Amino acid sequence: MSEENIATVRRLIEEVCNKGNLSLVNELIADEGVLHDPQIPPVHGTEGYKQFVSMYRSAFPDLHLTIEDLIAEGDKVVCRWTASGTQRGDLPDIPATGKQSTVTGIFISHTSDGKFVESWVNWDTLGMLQNLGVVPRPEQEAVTA
Repeated sequence: MSEENIATVRRLIEEVCNKGNLSLVNELIADEGVLHDPQIPPVHGTEGYKQFVSMYRSAFPDLHLTIEDLIAEGDKVVCRWTASGTQRGDLPDIPATGKQSTVTGIFISHTSDGKFVESWVNWDTLGMLQNLGVVPRPEQEAVTA
C-alpha cells in the first residue's frame, strides 16, 4: 500500500503540478477530498483542487516542484518538496512581479483507494513574499537610531 501511495503522490506532483495535467485530478483526488493550507481556506473536492493548481500555475507558468523526500506508512504519505517559478501572473492581492521565487514545504496526505482524501501543507510563504518583493527582508528595512 505504501508504494502505491508514493506513486500517487509522484503522479500528482509531476503530472498535475509540474505539467498542469488537470484531467488527472479526478483520478487522484477523492470527490470529498480536502486540502488544508494555513494561508487559504480549505480546498474542497476535485473542482476546488483544479482551481487551486490553476491559480498557482497561472501565476507561475514555469512552476516546478522537486520532490526532496517521500516517506509512506500505511495510508499516509509525507512529502518534502522545493518549488520554484517566476511570477508572471497575478496571485490574490499580489500583481505579477516578474520575480523568481524558490521555497520549500512539506505536506502530509491521507489516501484511500489510491486517492487523496485529506492533505495538510506547510510551506515558506514568507520566503515567497520576500522573494517577490512584497514583504521586505529584515536586512532591507531601514535602521533608525
